[in-house]
Amino acid sequence: MAVETTPGVSEGTPEEPQVGAGGTAEQTDLPHVARDRGLGLWLVITGLVAAAASFLLLYERIQLWQDNSHSTACDISPWVSCGQVMESWQASTFGFPNIFIGVVGFPLIIAIGVGLLGRLSLPRWYWVGLQTGVLFALGFCIWLWSQAVYVIGALCPYCMVVWAAVIPMAAAVTARNIIHGVIPAGEGLQRAAREWWWVAALLLYLAVAASIIVMFPQILAF
Repeated sequence: MAVETTPGVSEGTPEEPQVGAGGTAEQTDLPHVARDRGLGLWLVITGLVAAAASFLLLYERIQLWQDNSHSTACDISPWVSCGQVMESWQASTFGFPNIFIGVVGFPLIIAIGVGLLGRLSLPRWYWVGLQTGVLFALGFCIWLWSQAVYVIGALCPYCMVVWAAVIPMAAAVTARNIIHGVIPAGEGLQRAAREWWWVAALLLYLAVAASIIVMFPQILAF
């Protein structure tokens, strides 16, 4: 019996992976954060959350500039107060309000996510730049968290929303770049990035929650 073969494909030769509009091969064995569209969705969601909190902070900051006696929407108690945090020097670490970094940076993250959802192919240098940006954001958020909890002694709910969005954002981008070789890594680290990338985000969440409970035990009374 004759065996029909597809023209142009020799018998026993594996098919090449199809390349999408973005110019990258679809690899179904990769975790969703390592696929362009999966990471794109992740960036859009976390970027929207962080951007919303940043713009709310900007609104409150403008109100304080116009009226020093203004009480922000999250001035709930002496230890939960956006206003108290905004009046600290840490709120203008680089000589201007930190809020402006988020107002500019997070819409850019959203734009990158939308591009990835549309199968935009990004060069390696762009991924390096994105990696640098999210690591800066993560490191800055960790520093601001330590200052708020251990130095200022007050919590800013809007700031905490930004922290909560940046942590998984940075974890996802880092995992993607390890898996795709943008960040040089051995096989063991690549395997960990594939299967356990979310653990890094979870551990940071637990560290933040534990520090807040220890330093602000009154939160348990609510």
